[in-house]
Amino acid sequence: MNAFEIIGGKKLKGEIHPQGAKNEALQIIAAVLLTDQKITISNIPDIKDVNKLIELLGDLGVSIERLSKDTYTFEAKNIDLNFFLSDTFKAKGGGLRGSIMIVGPLLGRFGTAAIPKPGGDKIGRRRLDTHFLGFEKLGAKFIYDSKKEFFNVDATNLKGAYILLDEASVTGTANIVMAAVLAKGTTTIYNAACEPYLQQLCKMLNRMGAKITGVGSNLLTIEGVEKLGGTEHRMLPDMIEIGSFIGLAAMTESEITIKNVCYSELGVIPDVFRKLGIKFELRGDDIYIPSQKHYVIESFIDGSMLTIADSPWPGFTPDLLSIVLVIATQARGNVLIHQKMFESRLFFVDKLIDMGAQIILCDPHRAAVNGIDKKYKLRGISMTSPDIRAGVSLLIAALSAEGKSTIFNIEQIERGYQDIDIRLRALGAQIKRIEASAPSH
Repeated sequence: MNAFEIIGGKKLKGEIHPQGAKNEALQIIAAVLLTDQKITISNIPDIKDVNKLIELLGDLGVSIERLSKDTYTFEAKNIDLNFFLSDTFKAKGGGLRGSIMIVGPLLGRFGTAAIPKPGGDKIGRRRLDTHFLGFEKLGAKFIYDSKKEFFNVDATNLKGAYILLDEASVTGTANIVMAAVLAKGTTTIYNAACEPYLQQLCKMLNRMGAKITGVGSNLLTIEGVEKLGGTEHRMLPDMIEIGSFIGLAAMTESEITIKNVCYSELGVIPDVFRKLGIKFELRGDDIYIPSQKHYVIESFIDGSMLTIADSPWPGFTPDLLSIVLVIATQARGNVLIHQKMFESRLFFVDKLIDMGAQIILCDPHRAAVNGIDKKYKLRGISMTSPDIRAGVSLLIAALSAEGKSTIFNIEQIERGYQDIDIRLRALGAQIKRIEASAPSH
């Protein structure tokens, strides 16, 4: 196993380019299965979750050509539906949460699909019910084999329907949209997710010949069409990386420019970081963060303690709450972090407390942070990354801390962040990859 060894407490400086959005990539790449025509996709992040999905599509029979580091062409002309029965599919599909995204396109185009129970982050009970209930409303039938933990799906006659989602799931909405674009008749999805990732998918499908209206709202109307054609698509930059780099600059008192951020697609993210007292300015489409010795958390108008909570878009994304929590540990002031949408995502705070942060974990969903205003630095420790976002939060904490930190289980970080150690070294960070096993408890 690999680990990161970090010598913290160094100011960083320079420019950094955010990678393509991981959450967009998983649904956009799955959408190539909807047509037998060629699709070109650029700004694809070179990360494990995405590469595994591309590999899975290749196994299914998709013809794939890599034109450059971040650009691929896909042609799903000859799909091998028998691949579902293979042990290879069970092994690869089960190890990748993103594999659920191929079900919608396959149901829409071929009327059949199968999926092992997917893997992914350990962040509570991430349900797949939204996907399956939506498919069932369109006419799909599910058979779950509990011994093999395998879903077989039959959808030979998909018909448009009114679907009220039980939760505004991004992947659930995307999957149902991809099934509905080739279904007969009109599908209406209410309480649809409206994240930029999903807007990107709908715009791409419309360029391919789909008829989707209401894009950007929580009410989508889809007129089914006979077939879809090819297109070209460029991914948005990853908003989670952009937020992570803003936090990194603040914690390490660094002067950093984040390039080509697509600022208009960031929603409330910049405002939340401003509430933490972080100064930055927009230069063209770049975010420039000056070196800042101190930053002061705002309070509410009545003087009460600021609460930062996640909610479905256009609210604040849950993927940045752990970053906000880490930044707050070195701010002046107090903040309550309320993780409403997932459980277990705050369980990494014990590592921050070991580093010297003042945090009270109130319950699995809430943490109160008492900012220490950089009166002293966090101290370097050895720790294990539990999931993608917590892993990067700990990485940011380690880069700001005094002394040496070692982060184990970095495979979790690398599922979502491309060449993160190389890009941080380019800013002046002292980080290196070492071979080491996590200490046993």
